[in-house]
Amino acid sequence: MRTYDIIKKKRDGYALTNEEIRFFIDGYVKGDIPDYQASALCMAIFYKGMNVDETTALTLAIRDSGDVLDFSKIRGVRVDKHSTGGVGDKTSLVVAPIVASLGVKVAKMSGRGLGHTGGTVDKLESIEGFKVDLDSKTFIDIVNKVGIAIVGQSASLAPADKMLYALRDVTATVDSMPLIASSIMGKKLAADDDCIVLDVKTGSGSFMKTVQESKQLASLMVDIGKKAGKKMLALITDMDIPLGYAIGNSLEVKEAIATLNGNGPRDFTEVCVALASNMLYLAGHGSEEECRKKVLSSISDGTAIKTFENMVTAQGGNAKWIQNPELFPTAKFSREVKAEKSGYINRVDAEGYGISALLLGAGRNTKEDKIDYSAGIILSKKTGDYVKEGEVLATLYTSDAQKLDSAERRFIESTFITEQKPILRPLVLDKVE
Repeated sequence: MRTYDIIKKKRDGYALTNEEIRFFIDGYVKGDIPDYQASALCMAIFYKGMNVDETTALTLAIRDSGDVLDFSKIRGVRVDKHSTGGVGDKTSLVVAPIVASLGVKVAKMSGRGLGHTGGTVDKLESIEGFKVDLDSKTFIDIVNKVGIAIVGQSASLAPADKMLYALRDVTATVDSMPLIASSIMGKKLAADDDCIVLDVKTGSGSFMKTVQESKQLASLMVDIGKKAGKKMLALITDMDIPLGYAIGNSLEVKEAIATLNGNGPRDFTEVCVALASNMLYLAGHGSEEECRKKVLSSISDGTAIKTFENMVTAQGGNAKWIQNPELFPTAKFSREVKAEKSGYINRVDAEGYGISALLLGAGRNTKEDKIDYSAGIILSKKTGDYVKEGEVLATLYTSDAQKLDSAERRFIESTFITEQKPILRPLVLDKVE
């Protein structure tokens, strides 16, 4: 078998076999296939696509390129939630403790943020002492004891994905449905979960800009998961508007704590309740409506926030910060962004808001960049709100005053104020089973 023949076959629009895909992934990870040939195949896939069987084969080859975890020692049904990424998306910090408090195990491996979307691991590391690097035994022990643990992804997990993504990032082949789906599901299937709920974002702050694209991606990933023997469903949720009012690591953790205490923003709470309800439903804990009632009860009776505290303590974090969020360090510098004219906030570029937070130090452009955990944005107004000229739209926070000007400019450029009041669409747009 020759790599040249595989590239030519896909270039000409033919479906690749399981064996050809395995040969390519194995050879690329071992170093037998050079970057230029891997780039050529990615470009051929970008233009010619892949059918479901091909994409599933690529996903499983990526999964098997490194360690495949064994969670069989975890007692009970294991469920995971994966978001395709968005601005102000701290749902895992709320959804996972709720589900765990209701008897379903959550053994979660999360990534770091890169670019305008934040990473769950970065947010948790803003809590004093919180450890995201745990050995396998400690991780499983915490899940059995507390019901939940959230750690960073192991370097040995799906190494083919890291190699391919780095290549796609510099060859303009990121936006390929089969390559996106196999990247996400390759990592998810390497973790040994029974049920997976996908939160597929759509809109200006997400990778998928339209509902149609998001449904197509969701359907593909659900099909792949089912072919791999997992119970699957996906929700299509709106990311034209940042979730909640907080953007940035410690700011988002504080908003998540408020939400677990029943005092969260309406939009963010609605999405979290929908995701948690569907995770319980998929795990066999009743109808969706019954699961919704359980979720709301977990928040109101305090078991959800207590589970989050227990996880923080078990992973070395200071639970006093959860009980007293004012203990989180505050940024040295802040600036209010004010409306330049009166009218309705007709729409916002959520990605632009994410980049504004990135400019403040809340994210990283490269994996080596250090994060300012206190940096970020607190919104005062959101899409649909009426504002007067000079009224505060948001407050920017950073530890470097020199970053304020560029972040403010990007924020203002990303906020569109008109005389026309917008028609807002639902937060949960569709469900794919």
